[in-house]
Amino acid sequence: MSFSWWSRPPPRPAIASTCRGRPSERRVAALDDDAPPARADADDPHDLRRFLQAQEDTWADALAELRAGRKRTHWMWFVFPQLAGLGSSAMAQRYAIGSRAEAAAYLAHPVLGPRLLACCEAVLALRGVSARELLGTPDDRKLQSCATLFAAVAPAGSVFERVLARYFDGRRDPATLRRLDG
Repeated sequence: MSFSWWSRPPPRPAIASTCRGRPSERRVAALDDDAPPARADADDPHDLRRFLQAQEDTWADALAELRAGRKRTHWMWFVFPQLAGLGSSAMAQRYAIGSRAEAAAYLAHPVLGPRLLACCEAVLALRGVSARELLGTPDDRKLQSCATLFAAVAPAGSVFERVLARYFDGRRDPATLRRLDG
């Protein structure tokens, strides 16, 4: 198909919105069919850099929203990641944690681990708000899934267990447990 000098080809559909709080189109280019796949390397065998890139422009806003008691933008996938196989969207798949080893590496990462802990502490500092009121649905269930995953690789009494106790009566996400045990 050719285009005359005064017209432009139709824009390609974006995989993720460019609204505040979501990774920009260039950040999710790895999800594009034409983009080369992301590669893990010896320094980053779990490709954790994908989380750093996604959080670059959104993490401070995410933490501020949590501290204010209401999630307003879209960052759940890469701030509170879940175990692979639980989400079906492109974003859920891109930011899924593939194994216990990857979860442990995420938690041990010098930037990602402290950020996840800070977000969990912010959630715990709130009073009189449910996970559903804070995050909406289905993100409330994603918080349970994330806390279940990281509680499985953290020491006993971790912040993740406290999140589960406060917001989910101590119940771990059954789907996450099945996948961890399977």
